[in-house]
Amino acid sequence: MDSKVVLRGNLDFLGLGDLLQLIGSNGGTGILRIISKYAPEPGQVFFVKGNIVNASNALLKGKKSAGLDAAYSLFGWLEGEFEFSQEDVQIKKNISTNRMEIILDGLRMVDEGVVPILGAVSFEKKSSDASDKGRSIPIVKGSLVDYLYVVDEEEFRKGQTIVKENSCGSWIWVILEGVVDIIKETSQGPLTMLKIADGAFIGGLSSFSFDSPLRSSTAVAASDVILGVMDAQRLANDYSERHPDFRDFAMSLDRRLKEVTDRTVEIYLKKNKFKEFTQDKKPFKEKGEKLFTIRQGQASVIRKIKEGYVPLANLGEGDFVGHVPFFDIGHEPGSASVFVSDDFEVSELDISWLQEEYGLLSPALKNLIENIATCISITTSAAVSFQKKNVQKK
Repeated sequence: MDSKVVLRGNLDFLGLGDLLQLIGSNGGTGILRIISKYAPEPGQVFFVKGNIVNASNALLKGKKSAGLDAAYSLFGWLEGEFEFSQEDVQIKKNISTNRMEIILDGLRMVDEGVVPILGAVSFEKKSSDASDKGRSIPIVKGSLVDYLYVVDEEEFRKGQTIVKENSCGSWIWVILEGVVDIIKETSQGPLTMLKIADGAFIGGLSSFSFDSPLRSSTAVAASDVILGVMDAQRLANDYSERHPDFRDFAMSLDRRLKEVTDRTVEIYLKKNKFKEFTQDKKPFKEKGEKLFTIRQGQASVIRKIKEGYVPLANLGEGDFVGHVPFFDIGHEPGSASVFVSDDFEVSELDISWLQEEYGLLSPALKNLIENIATCISITTSAAVSFQKKNVQKK
């Protein structure tokens, strides 16, 4: 493939985090170059099918000039220009970390002063909101809004509750302007799980079920907010047109977000259930880029970090395990292991067919599913962060 610049602009308009999300969600293969007048050479981020495989920063020395350290350092390049060229990437894979985790960690490192800012820029460290429990929470945006699916608009003032946890409701909103806090109620008070902004959704695929779903979290306006009310019937019709196996996969993704959210709250409350999750289970030994539907038995998704084991999800019949080709939720196979019961049985899904089904989604429904995947990745990062803090406090 010849080099072809397909995206170009200024970092004042699109920051590095937004760029990585945009290129990743579109499955881009090529090189993102960050050009700064304060650096003799551009910083580079290398993508293969939307995944970050390497990065370089000539300002760093030795091993840190490439790989994950280089990727993090580029978040400090707040001024300059960028361009993304589609081209074959002939470079050794040196990064296996999930894209959203790189974004979250990079933004946090800048916020905490770990990553220096390049150039003549003043930077004031943000104070942590007490409601965030001393944790830096980046604001995550979604894709461009498909206004063809917006049937009405609603406004909420800063501090107003949009939906309450455990209340009934099937409305789906997309954020048009503003920031919304997604909050779980805990025995130690409210815990902010996510901060979402323009293009992100409130509500999920469970809204398409026949039963009136209960809201799994509280949504509160963190600023003045304008929400677009989505055409739920049209979305449901789009969803019903897809093959039942794809609908099962998508609904399993929705359930996994609820699972990882509950597990994250447990770890925050210092109730790590790793032993309970793995009792009478053995590692799932399937290797490679395969995807399976669980037909029988139970599975637990566990991530191992230096500070111990992080339980992420309990899965059962109808759920999926394995490699998803069109987004990375930061779980198995690359970032977590799967432990299964003795009666565990699966059937393999055709990844090429699944990707074709995904490509047939309407833009609005695709954005909604991508939003769920992004929230899983961000919440997983929070679970890891809480586990690290729990160990450090001992």
